[in-house]
Amino acid sequence: MKRLFRKIVFAVTGLTAIACNKSNQDPVASTLDTELTQKIETTSSGKGISFYILPESYDFAKIPQDPKNPLSESKVELGKLLFHETALGQNPKKMESFQSYSCASCHHGKAGFQACVSQGIGEGGAGFGIQGEKRVMNSIYKASEIDVQPVKSPSALNIAYQKNILWNGQFGGTALNAGTQSSWTKGTPKENNNLGYEGVETQAIAGREVHRLAIDKILISNLTTYKNLYTKAFDAASIDNPAQLKMNGSLAIAAFERTLLANQAPFQQWLKGNKNAMTDQEKRGAVLFFGKAECTGCHNGPSLANMEFHAIGMKDFPTSGNNAIHNVKSGSVEFKGRGGFTGKPQDMYKFKVPQLYNLTDSPFYGHGSSMKTIEEVLKYKNIAKKENSLVPDSQISPKFHALNLTDAEIADLASFIKNGLRDPNLMRYVPKTLPSGLAFPNNDRQSRIDLGF
Repeated sequence: MKRLFRKIVFAVTGLTAIACNKSNQDPVASTLDTELTQKIETTSSGKGISFYILPESYDFAKIPQDPKNPLSESKVELGKLLFHETALGQNPKKMESFQSYSCASCHHGKAGFQACVSQGIGEGGAGFGIQGEKRVMNSIYKASEIDVQPVKSPSALNIAYQKNILWNGQFGGTALNAGTQSSWTKGTPKENNNLGYEGVETQAIAGREVHRLAIDKILISNLTTYKNLYTKAFDAASIDNPAQLKMNGSLAIAAFERTLLANQAPFQQWLKGNKNAMTDQEKRGAVLFFGKAECTGCHNGPSLANMEFHAIGMKDFPTSGNNAIHNVKSGSVEFKGRGGFTGKPQDMYKFKVPQLYNLTDSPFYGHGSSMKTIEEVLKYKNIAKKENSLVPDSQISPKFHALNLTDAEIADLASFIKNGLRDPNLMRYVPKTLPSGLAFPNNDRQSRIDLGF
């Protein structure tokens, strides 16, 4: 009887202890949480916290997608492998680079699906380093031969929320590009807008050619993993149709890119109810972000971006004197932003608002990588004085004005952007190996050494 009594007492006290511990661990809303919730209610136009929650990457029904390219598990998995597959690098200008580069060369997980260098290099690059920071031009190439762009490679993270993509929004035959058909120049990548896909799909289709990649029957048919995924995602007979095979492979890559969501960032955890996910400094920064700092005037919605274009006078890539920048010409049409695509005077020097998650994974900011820290960007926006003399004052956005933030407020705001918006687990989107067995995101000799392959 005594033994039974002791067991009952132990069970009750044990449950009490567990209950107490649970209570101690439960997040309790602080005044900062309450204030942040109120700010979010305002900036979301009454939609509340749910307005900013990014869906799970497997919850396809909640992920924005092109109706002409519906998501499926097999299509996304196929795209994940093809996005990283260096065996696609089959159209190099120099055979030394055959099968040595991929989509991920300029958009890889360790850099927040950016490049971790000021100007990403596909074919003609060498090396990786630890986080992509050692990628340089291969010495056997001339600058005019390598695959680079005259503006910073944008992030592929949270790209599902962009109807039209790139800094000038040129890709996508829908949404903002309706009525811009005269700019879809025949014989250029922009011609792909005529296919009627949204930006993510159009870029994936155009990028296959621009970045010297090939999706062919030999790759898909001879490797069991690819063949199985392809026949589940698409009509199996299309493997024998080279044009359709290329198109479907590109659509699979686009489908995968739409699942690249920073939904494990501390701010996302906070939105889902874990009030301990962010520090007090990050919360103070978030209160500023959704309030006094006026960030949501441009950076709003689930990805903290929008589909607007603004001129804030940031510098272009330098055309000389910088050994890390290649093949950039003064007066490049890309330096004119949206106006370089539409040709409209009112669009000149206006660039698309970027998403804000995992920015510190690649410390280069602005279309010309002119700034290297979040604090530098915030101070620039706080003072609101343009750094690019080529941008007329008449084009500067009215949203670019002095904010009068204190140094302490800038530090808090930087903490939120650097830490609160950083998903620490993006490598979940990266395959452990490729069906081809090649190294990735790069397969050149120095990259294989750096990657320990």
